[in-house]
Amino acid sequence: MAYLIALDVGGTGIKAALLDATGRAMEQYWRPTGREQGPDAVVRRIVTFTEELQRQAAGAGMPASAVGLAVPGIVDAPAGVGIRSTTIGWRDIPFGELVRERTGLPVALSHDVRAGGVAEARLGAGRAHRWFLFVAVGTGIAAALVSDGRAVPGAQHRAGEIGHIPVRPGGEECVCGGAGCAEAYASAAAVARRHTALTGTHSEASQVARLAAAGDVAAGGVWDEAVTALADALLIACAVVDPPLIVLGGGLAESGELLLAPLRARMAERATVQHPPLLARAQLGDRAGCLGAGLLAADLTKGGIRR
Repeated sequence: MAYLIALDVGGTGIKAALLDATGRAMEQYWRPTGREQGPDAVVRRIVTFTEELQRQAAGAGMPASAVGLAVPGIVDAPAGVGIRSTTIGWRDIPFGELVRERTGLPVALSHDVRAGGVAEARLGAGRAHRWFLFVAVGTGIAAALVSDGRAVPGAQHRAGEIGHIPVRPGGEECVCGGAGCAEAYASAAAVARRHTALTGTHSEASQVARLAAAGDVAAGGVWDEAVTALADALLIACAVVDPPLIVLGGGLAESGELLLAPLRARMAERATVQHPPLLARAQLGDRAGCLGAGLLAADLTKGGIRR
C-alpha cells in the first residue's frame, strides 16, 4: 500500500493531501504560498513541502508512490514546466524535474483549473457526463474542457482562458494587459474590489452576493454587472464548444443559487445562436484542485485510483 502526494498551489495558500488508493484524503495540510517573498521563494516552498509530505507518508508506513502538483498560470504538463504565472510571477519553472530530483518519485504537473475539472469529472458533478466545461470563478476566471475524465490543454497550453475574453471592449484594464475582460468584472476579486470602490467598505464577494439578495442597491448593481459579464463570457464559450453542462467552481460559486439562478436567467435572455447548457455547482469545493492533482498522480502508477 502507498500514499499519493497531492498539492494545489494558489495565490494565498498551498493545499495538500495524502491520498489512499481510492482517492480519499487520509491527511490534509495547508501552508501559506508566501508570494510576497517572490517567485523563487514560492518554488522552494513547494519543493520543501513535497519532501515533508513524503516523510509524513513514510512515517505512517505508507510510502508515497507519486506526486501530483497543480499550479496556476500557463502550464506545459507533458514537459513538467510552469511556463508563466502572473499571480505568483514565475517563468519557465521545471517543477517536474525539481520535485523528482528531491523525492525520487514520478510527478504529474497540471494547471490548477484543469486538475479541478478532472476531479469533478471523476468524483464530482461531472460524473454523469462524458464531457463538459468546468469553470472556476475565484481570484481569476478560467475554464477546462474535460472529455472522458481528462482536460484538454490546447496546442500552446492556453485552452480555457475565458476570463480574458473581452466582454466590455474598452472597459476596465485587466491584469493580462487587455481591457474589458470578463475577469475584471465577474471574478470574486473584481466583485469585492468594485463594491469596495463604490461603498468605501470592504466586503468579500460572498457578502456582496448576500447583500444583493437582501435588496442592497449598491451590492445589487455590482452583482448584476458581474453576473451579466460572466453570462456573456460563458455564452461566447458555448458558441465555440457547445457543452452539455457547465460546472461552476471557485469562490464565487460558493454563493450557490445566489449566483446560479440569475446566471441561468441571464444566459437564457442573452443567448442568440447558443443553447444554454445545464449549470451545476461543483461538488468538491476548494478541494477539487488538490484531488485532481492526486488523481493525475495515480494515473502515473500501475493501479491508478480505485473507484
